[in-house]
Amino acid sequence: MNKRIQILSILFLGLSSVAFSQIREEKLILTKKREPEVKKIEKKKTSVEVVKNYPPEEKSANPVQYNITDVPAVSDFKTSTIQGQDVAPTFDAAAQNNYFQIGMGNYGKFLADGNISKTLDNKLEVGADVHVLTTNGLKKDYAWDSDSRTANLGAFLNAYGEKGKVNVNAEYALDDYNYYGIYALNPSAGVDLSQKVNQIRVNGYYDFYSNNILNDVRVKSNFLSDRFNAKENQVSALANLSKHAVNITDDIKLNADLGLGIETVQSDFKIIDRNSSTYLNFSLAPKVTFMKGETYLMLGSGFSFLNSRFSNLSMAGEAKNSKTFWFPQAEFQLAASKEFKFYGGVDGGLKLNTYSDLLQQNPFLVSDEMLRPTETKFHFYAGLRGDISETLKYDFSAGYGKINNIMFFKANTLFDSGLALDRFGFDYANTFSAIYDDGNVSDIKGSVQYFPLANLVLDAEVRFQKYELKNFENIYNVPLVSGSIGAKYTMLQKKLSLGFKGIFASDRTTNSYTLEGVSNPMLMFQSTENTNDKVGGYADLNLSAEYKFHKNFSIFALGNNLLSSKYQTYKGYKVLGAQILGGVKITF
Repeated sequence: MNKRIQILSILFLGLSSVAFSQIREEKLILTKKREPEVKKIEKKKTSVEVVKNYPPEEKSANPVQYNITDVPAVSDFKTSTIQGQDVAPTFDAAAQNNYFQIGMGNYGKFLADGNISKTLDNKLEVGADVHVLTTNGLKKDYAWDSDSRTANLGAFLNAYGEKGKVNVNAEYALDDYNYYGIYALNPSAGVDLSQKVNQIRVNGYYDFYSNNILNDVRVKSNFLSDRFNAKENQVSALANLSKHAVNITDDIKLNADLGLGIETVQSDFKIIDRNSSTYLNFSLAPKVTFMKGETYLMLGSGFSFLNSRFSNLSMAGEAKNSKTFWFPQAEFQLAASKEFKFYGGVDGGLKLNTYSDLLQQNPFLVSDEMLRPTETKFHFYAGLRGDISETLKYDFSAGYGKINNIMFFKANTLFDSGLALDRFGFDYANTFSAIYDDGNVSDIKGSVQYFPLANLVLDAEVRFQKYELKNFENIYNVPLVSGSIGAKYTMLQKKLSLGFKGIFASDRTTNSYTLEGVSNPMLMFQSTENTNDKVGGYADLNLSAEYKFHKNFSIFALGNNLLSSKYQTYKGYKVLGAQILGGVKITF
């Protein structure tokens, strides 16, 4: 029977080559005991009991492995990042430590990727990570440059003490690319469209083994600069105070948690309107959770105390504002059995939108953004999840929320309407800006993971999002339906590892511009805006394979966008067609 299942599994991977894909966000669950990962609009953790009273010696035997990024392989220029796990989809995460791989492919792709770590005699683990990827872009589609280069260099440290463990990591990230998505003009081939973003991140995390009062402390920092002299500094700190597993009765326990946080973001832009903003947010999140087995009830609240300052060239001075926010926090789960767990609740929160975060979603932003925090006033949700014999895990939910300052991206027209084509690289109607609107959102989400064999994992996700905005008729550049399917399979005594990932999205509404030159004496462009343009949906397929000749040597191959569809991520920005990359990996 197992052989029949293996044959069917191989056929599934082969037939999947005519299915969906574009890996922008890969989250395969490889450990059976984990719940399916389905994101909420504003995902909040409950205070359900977590077993943390493990001895330091036991924990040090399984040190936490640090990965500098978790961005999988995709077809786009900007996000076509190929991490070790994506090239070599193995089930043993430790196999991805202490390795170096190098590969080359069409579109001028070059990959260099490596990780090294060492546990010293004093149980101190140190390591480093490097990742470099370059591509020549779409030279046959665009007369101007569409190439890109990314690099990530990092170092990390894990230490284990008598009372807790500490992790410190530092990373330098370089993103060097072009604003190549010009659709309304036809500039010369030598036009300079380059953008370059540098970021330095330093993070620290201390986790106490016991949940007695002080649970954990996290500190994060990010420092960004770009080619157009934008500067952004972001620092946050969070401390979790808790008292867990307090016996109320023989079978009912109580968890009490208090989250204390502070975050500051300062963003300064030097072109166009020269927007400048500073936000300082203090947060307080008390909650209590009553538990009986896997059934629980969590009740809490969220408080934010926000101070903000904002200025730009159109303002006479600096605007200041202080505001206090309250958010409901509640969740219940009724565990009828392991197979059926009904849950629901309400949450909310305040998210500080940063230039760094926005670039992760849309790298083609103009370097002058008006940054506002997004306030989820409330988000009600209900769902059903379960674990059927540890071979099938599922999570289905539906929700409805009210949000202020919903952030999405609007296409820009020309900043300088003069007829001259000798202009800045961001001034060809080829960039986007963040805009905001208040409104409601309805969402339906589903996630399934299936483990038919010990060496085979299948997963699928789908999400439906419908926005009703106050001022805009449509939300721009957000698909109504999106989803993914994936598989990982090993065979030949784990010498051969196969991977499949496909994602799809429906049509997205966007705005766009038609530019016409106006004759003398005005000597300028006149723009006409289409507020209901469409950026087509996509289905993008990705496959990967690795064969291990020796415990220290293997070869790999990765195929991206194998349907060879040059769809657009944003208006004007085509992705690469079918891509094949191959190389070698050495583990040590």
